[in-house]
Amino acid sequence: MSWRGRLSLPQILTLGFLTIILVGTVLLSLPVSSKDGTATSYINAFFTATSATCVTGMTVVNTALHWSIFGKIVILILVEIGGLGFMTFAVLMFIFMRRKVDLTTQLLTQQSLNLETFANTRSVVFLVVRLSLAIQLLGAILLFVDFYPRYGLKRGLGYSIFHSISAFCNAGFDLFDNSLVRFQNDPYILFVLTCLIISGSLGFLVWKDILLYHKDHFLSLHTKLALTTYLGLIVISFAVYLLTEGNFGENTHLNVFQRLMNTYFMSVTPRTAGFYTYPYTKISMGGMFFTMILMLIGGTPGSTAGGIKTTTVGILLIRVWATLRGKRDATFMGRQFTNDNISRSLTLVFLVFVVLSIATLVLTITETVPKHFGIEYIIFDVVSAFGTTGLTLGLTPHLTIIGKLIFAVLMFMGRVGVFTVMYSLLTSKRPEDAFRYPKENVMIG
Repeated sequence: MSWRGRLSLPQILTLGFLTIILVGTVLLSLPVSSKDGTATSYINAFFTATSATCVTGMTVVNTALHWSIFGKIVILILVEIGGLGFMTFAVLMFIFMRRKVDLTTQLLTQQSLNLETFANTRSVVFLVVRLSLAIQLLGAILLFVDFYPRYGLKRGLGYSIFHSISAFCNAGFDLFDNSLVRFQNDPYILFVLTCLIISGSLGFLVWKDILLYHKDHFLSLHTKLALTTYLGLIVISFAVYLLTEGNFGENTHLNVFQRLMNTYFMSVTPRTAGFYTYPYTKISMGGMFFTMILMLIGGTPGSTAGGIKTTTVGILLIRVWATLRGKRDATFMGRQFTNDNISRSLTLVFLVFVVLSIATLVLTITETVPKHFGIEYIIFDVVSAFGTTGLTLGLTPHLTIIGKLIFAVLMFMGRVGVFTVMYSLLTSKRPEDAFRYPKENVMIG
């Protein structure tokens, strides 16, 4: 029996991501990857490789100042692979080598992209690649319009390509000292970046439905729920941040339109993109708490984003609303959610709560909290790591070795998926129960 026969699909998927991270770690630890020509410690290289592959953007060294051009290219490749899914590139290799894509590879691609079927793996992969490259190329061109006058041809082109890929993949890596604070008064850059972020976090299945709508005149329930939840969250986020952070301080000297644009940017980026134009250490407690909620939710399944996903939140909200109204079924736009959908959503939220609680508990022991901060100093970064957002209140750059390893695990679980990691660790197969016990109710609430 081959190794693929001995391993389950979640285990192969998990090992595939781990392999990419380890290769990235080795490359980033080489002296050629750093600007000063010295080797980077394995723990810092591993953390950066994990952050890039899991499209998080958390850093323990300054991306612009520490890494050489070679190191930045390695990070960019890891971001691209992590954003599109390494199985997408595996299928492309099969196609270019003119080899037949076998059943196992199709199943892995299906699971990697969160697709319900693999009726035509090649067409799906080509759609993902063509769409992604087209959006990133267009994003780079639009960014170059602004970056070229600022930084010249060479740096402007490099910045445009790097930030277009980083934004589309929701990675949050940047080549500036303080994220995008210098672009507070540049609505054009902020708008282009939010378009790239939204494009990447909507999910490839949603884009497939949208692009084929003129032919089929059909949107799946997944797409309808994803779009409704996603747009609803942007509107709610904009309203909340307008209420809590609308002025962005008294010394920013932004006009009304610029403040509105920064508020809009802030309503989009916390759900896994990780860029910011206003330091999160200076926002209100209400804004900080709401940001943690957004980071936990994340983007759409099958996208470049992390988190528990918008559809999970949408299903649970609809189920709760139906229960409170005394309705038996959870329905949305003329369709009923399956019990398996609801059960998996509840299980996912509970598992995430347990994982984040354990991580927070350990980090309160291993890490040092500044005097002017409370427990939010740790919880914010923990949620950010799992949501593959990359925002920080200052903890991440000062993590201990144990802290870096915990954050690496959180980023990995947030990108690969809690269920995938759990299935990989707990079982190689998912057998049905041989028998079932009698049902009985217990008191709740």
